[in-house]
Amino acid sequence: MVLQIYTTTSINVIIVLRNTFWEVLVVEFSEYRSPIGNILLAAEDTGLTGLWFEGQKYFAAHMDAQHQKTEVPLFETAKNWLDSYFSGKEPDFTVPLHFQGTAFQKEVWEILCSIPYGKTMTYGEIAKRLAAKRGLESMSAQAVGGAVSHNRISIIVPCHRVIGTNGSLTGYAGGLDKKVQLLRLEKADMRPFFIPKQGTAL
Repeated sequence: MVLQIYTTTSINVIIVLRNTFWEVLVVEFSEYRSPIGNILLAAEDTGLTGLWFEGQKYFAAHMDAQHQKTEVPLFETAKNWLDSYFSGKEPDFTVPLHFQGTAFQKEVWEILCSIPYGKTMTYGEIAKRLAAKRGLESMSAQAVGGAVSHNRISIIVPCHRVIGTNGSLTGYAGGLDKKVQLLRLEKADMRPFFIPKQGTAL
């Protein structure tokens, strides 16, 4: 639960309820200009917490619109990763991440991180993997879709690699045009995929 967001000229503070204790978090922000759109980065001392395309659905959720931009070493690592990625190469190093979400969302996001560069996975396949992990017969692909769409760390946590069972390129909060560009950048086989007549971003 987020109680308050307070921005001064030098720091960005978010007060959240974790378990039964209120905790004050200092959040840093930075910007990155990618070939397909401006990106906002957010981080705490434990890792990157957000990476959004400017204007995307759920853009900087729970963050103040007037957030102060700062630079910390973690942002340099993240920007070097993005430089490598947008040059058409699979980055050979990782960026420290700090997931902020429910236990279910975090499980889904961890699976997203396991999808290989240039490959894809369906919402149904993710649901089956989660069901097997939990010892269940099945799990809702729609629930998985909700968790995927609320991923706060785009690209590095590659929700753009998730597609519909029928090959539909749907459900990307950053926009279908960016989803297509990212998959093409990774030289994914686009032949089985199609853009739905009406795009969705859950």
